[in-house]
Amino acid sequence: MKIAEVRELSDKELAERLDAEKKALNQMVLNHSVSPLDSSVKIREKRRDIARFQTEIRQRELKNK
Repeated sequence: MKIAEVRELSDKELAERLDAEKKALNQMVLNHSVSPLDSSVKIREKRRDIARFQTEIRQRELKNK
């Protein structure tokens, strides 16, 4: 997901997506430990998406202060 797409989301949607992405990442890591994924790059992409969500949430918090 691109940062421009993340910025268009509302605060509530951001929090929901962040929670969903964290759960998906945990599930992917668990599945990868049992049987390797076709491409482990997907795990890196999930981590980066989570970082994008967290960064946008933090920027909005600082902007509102």
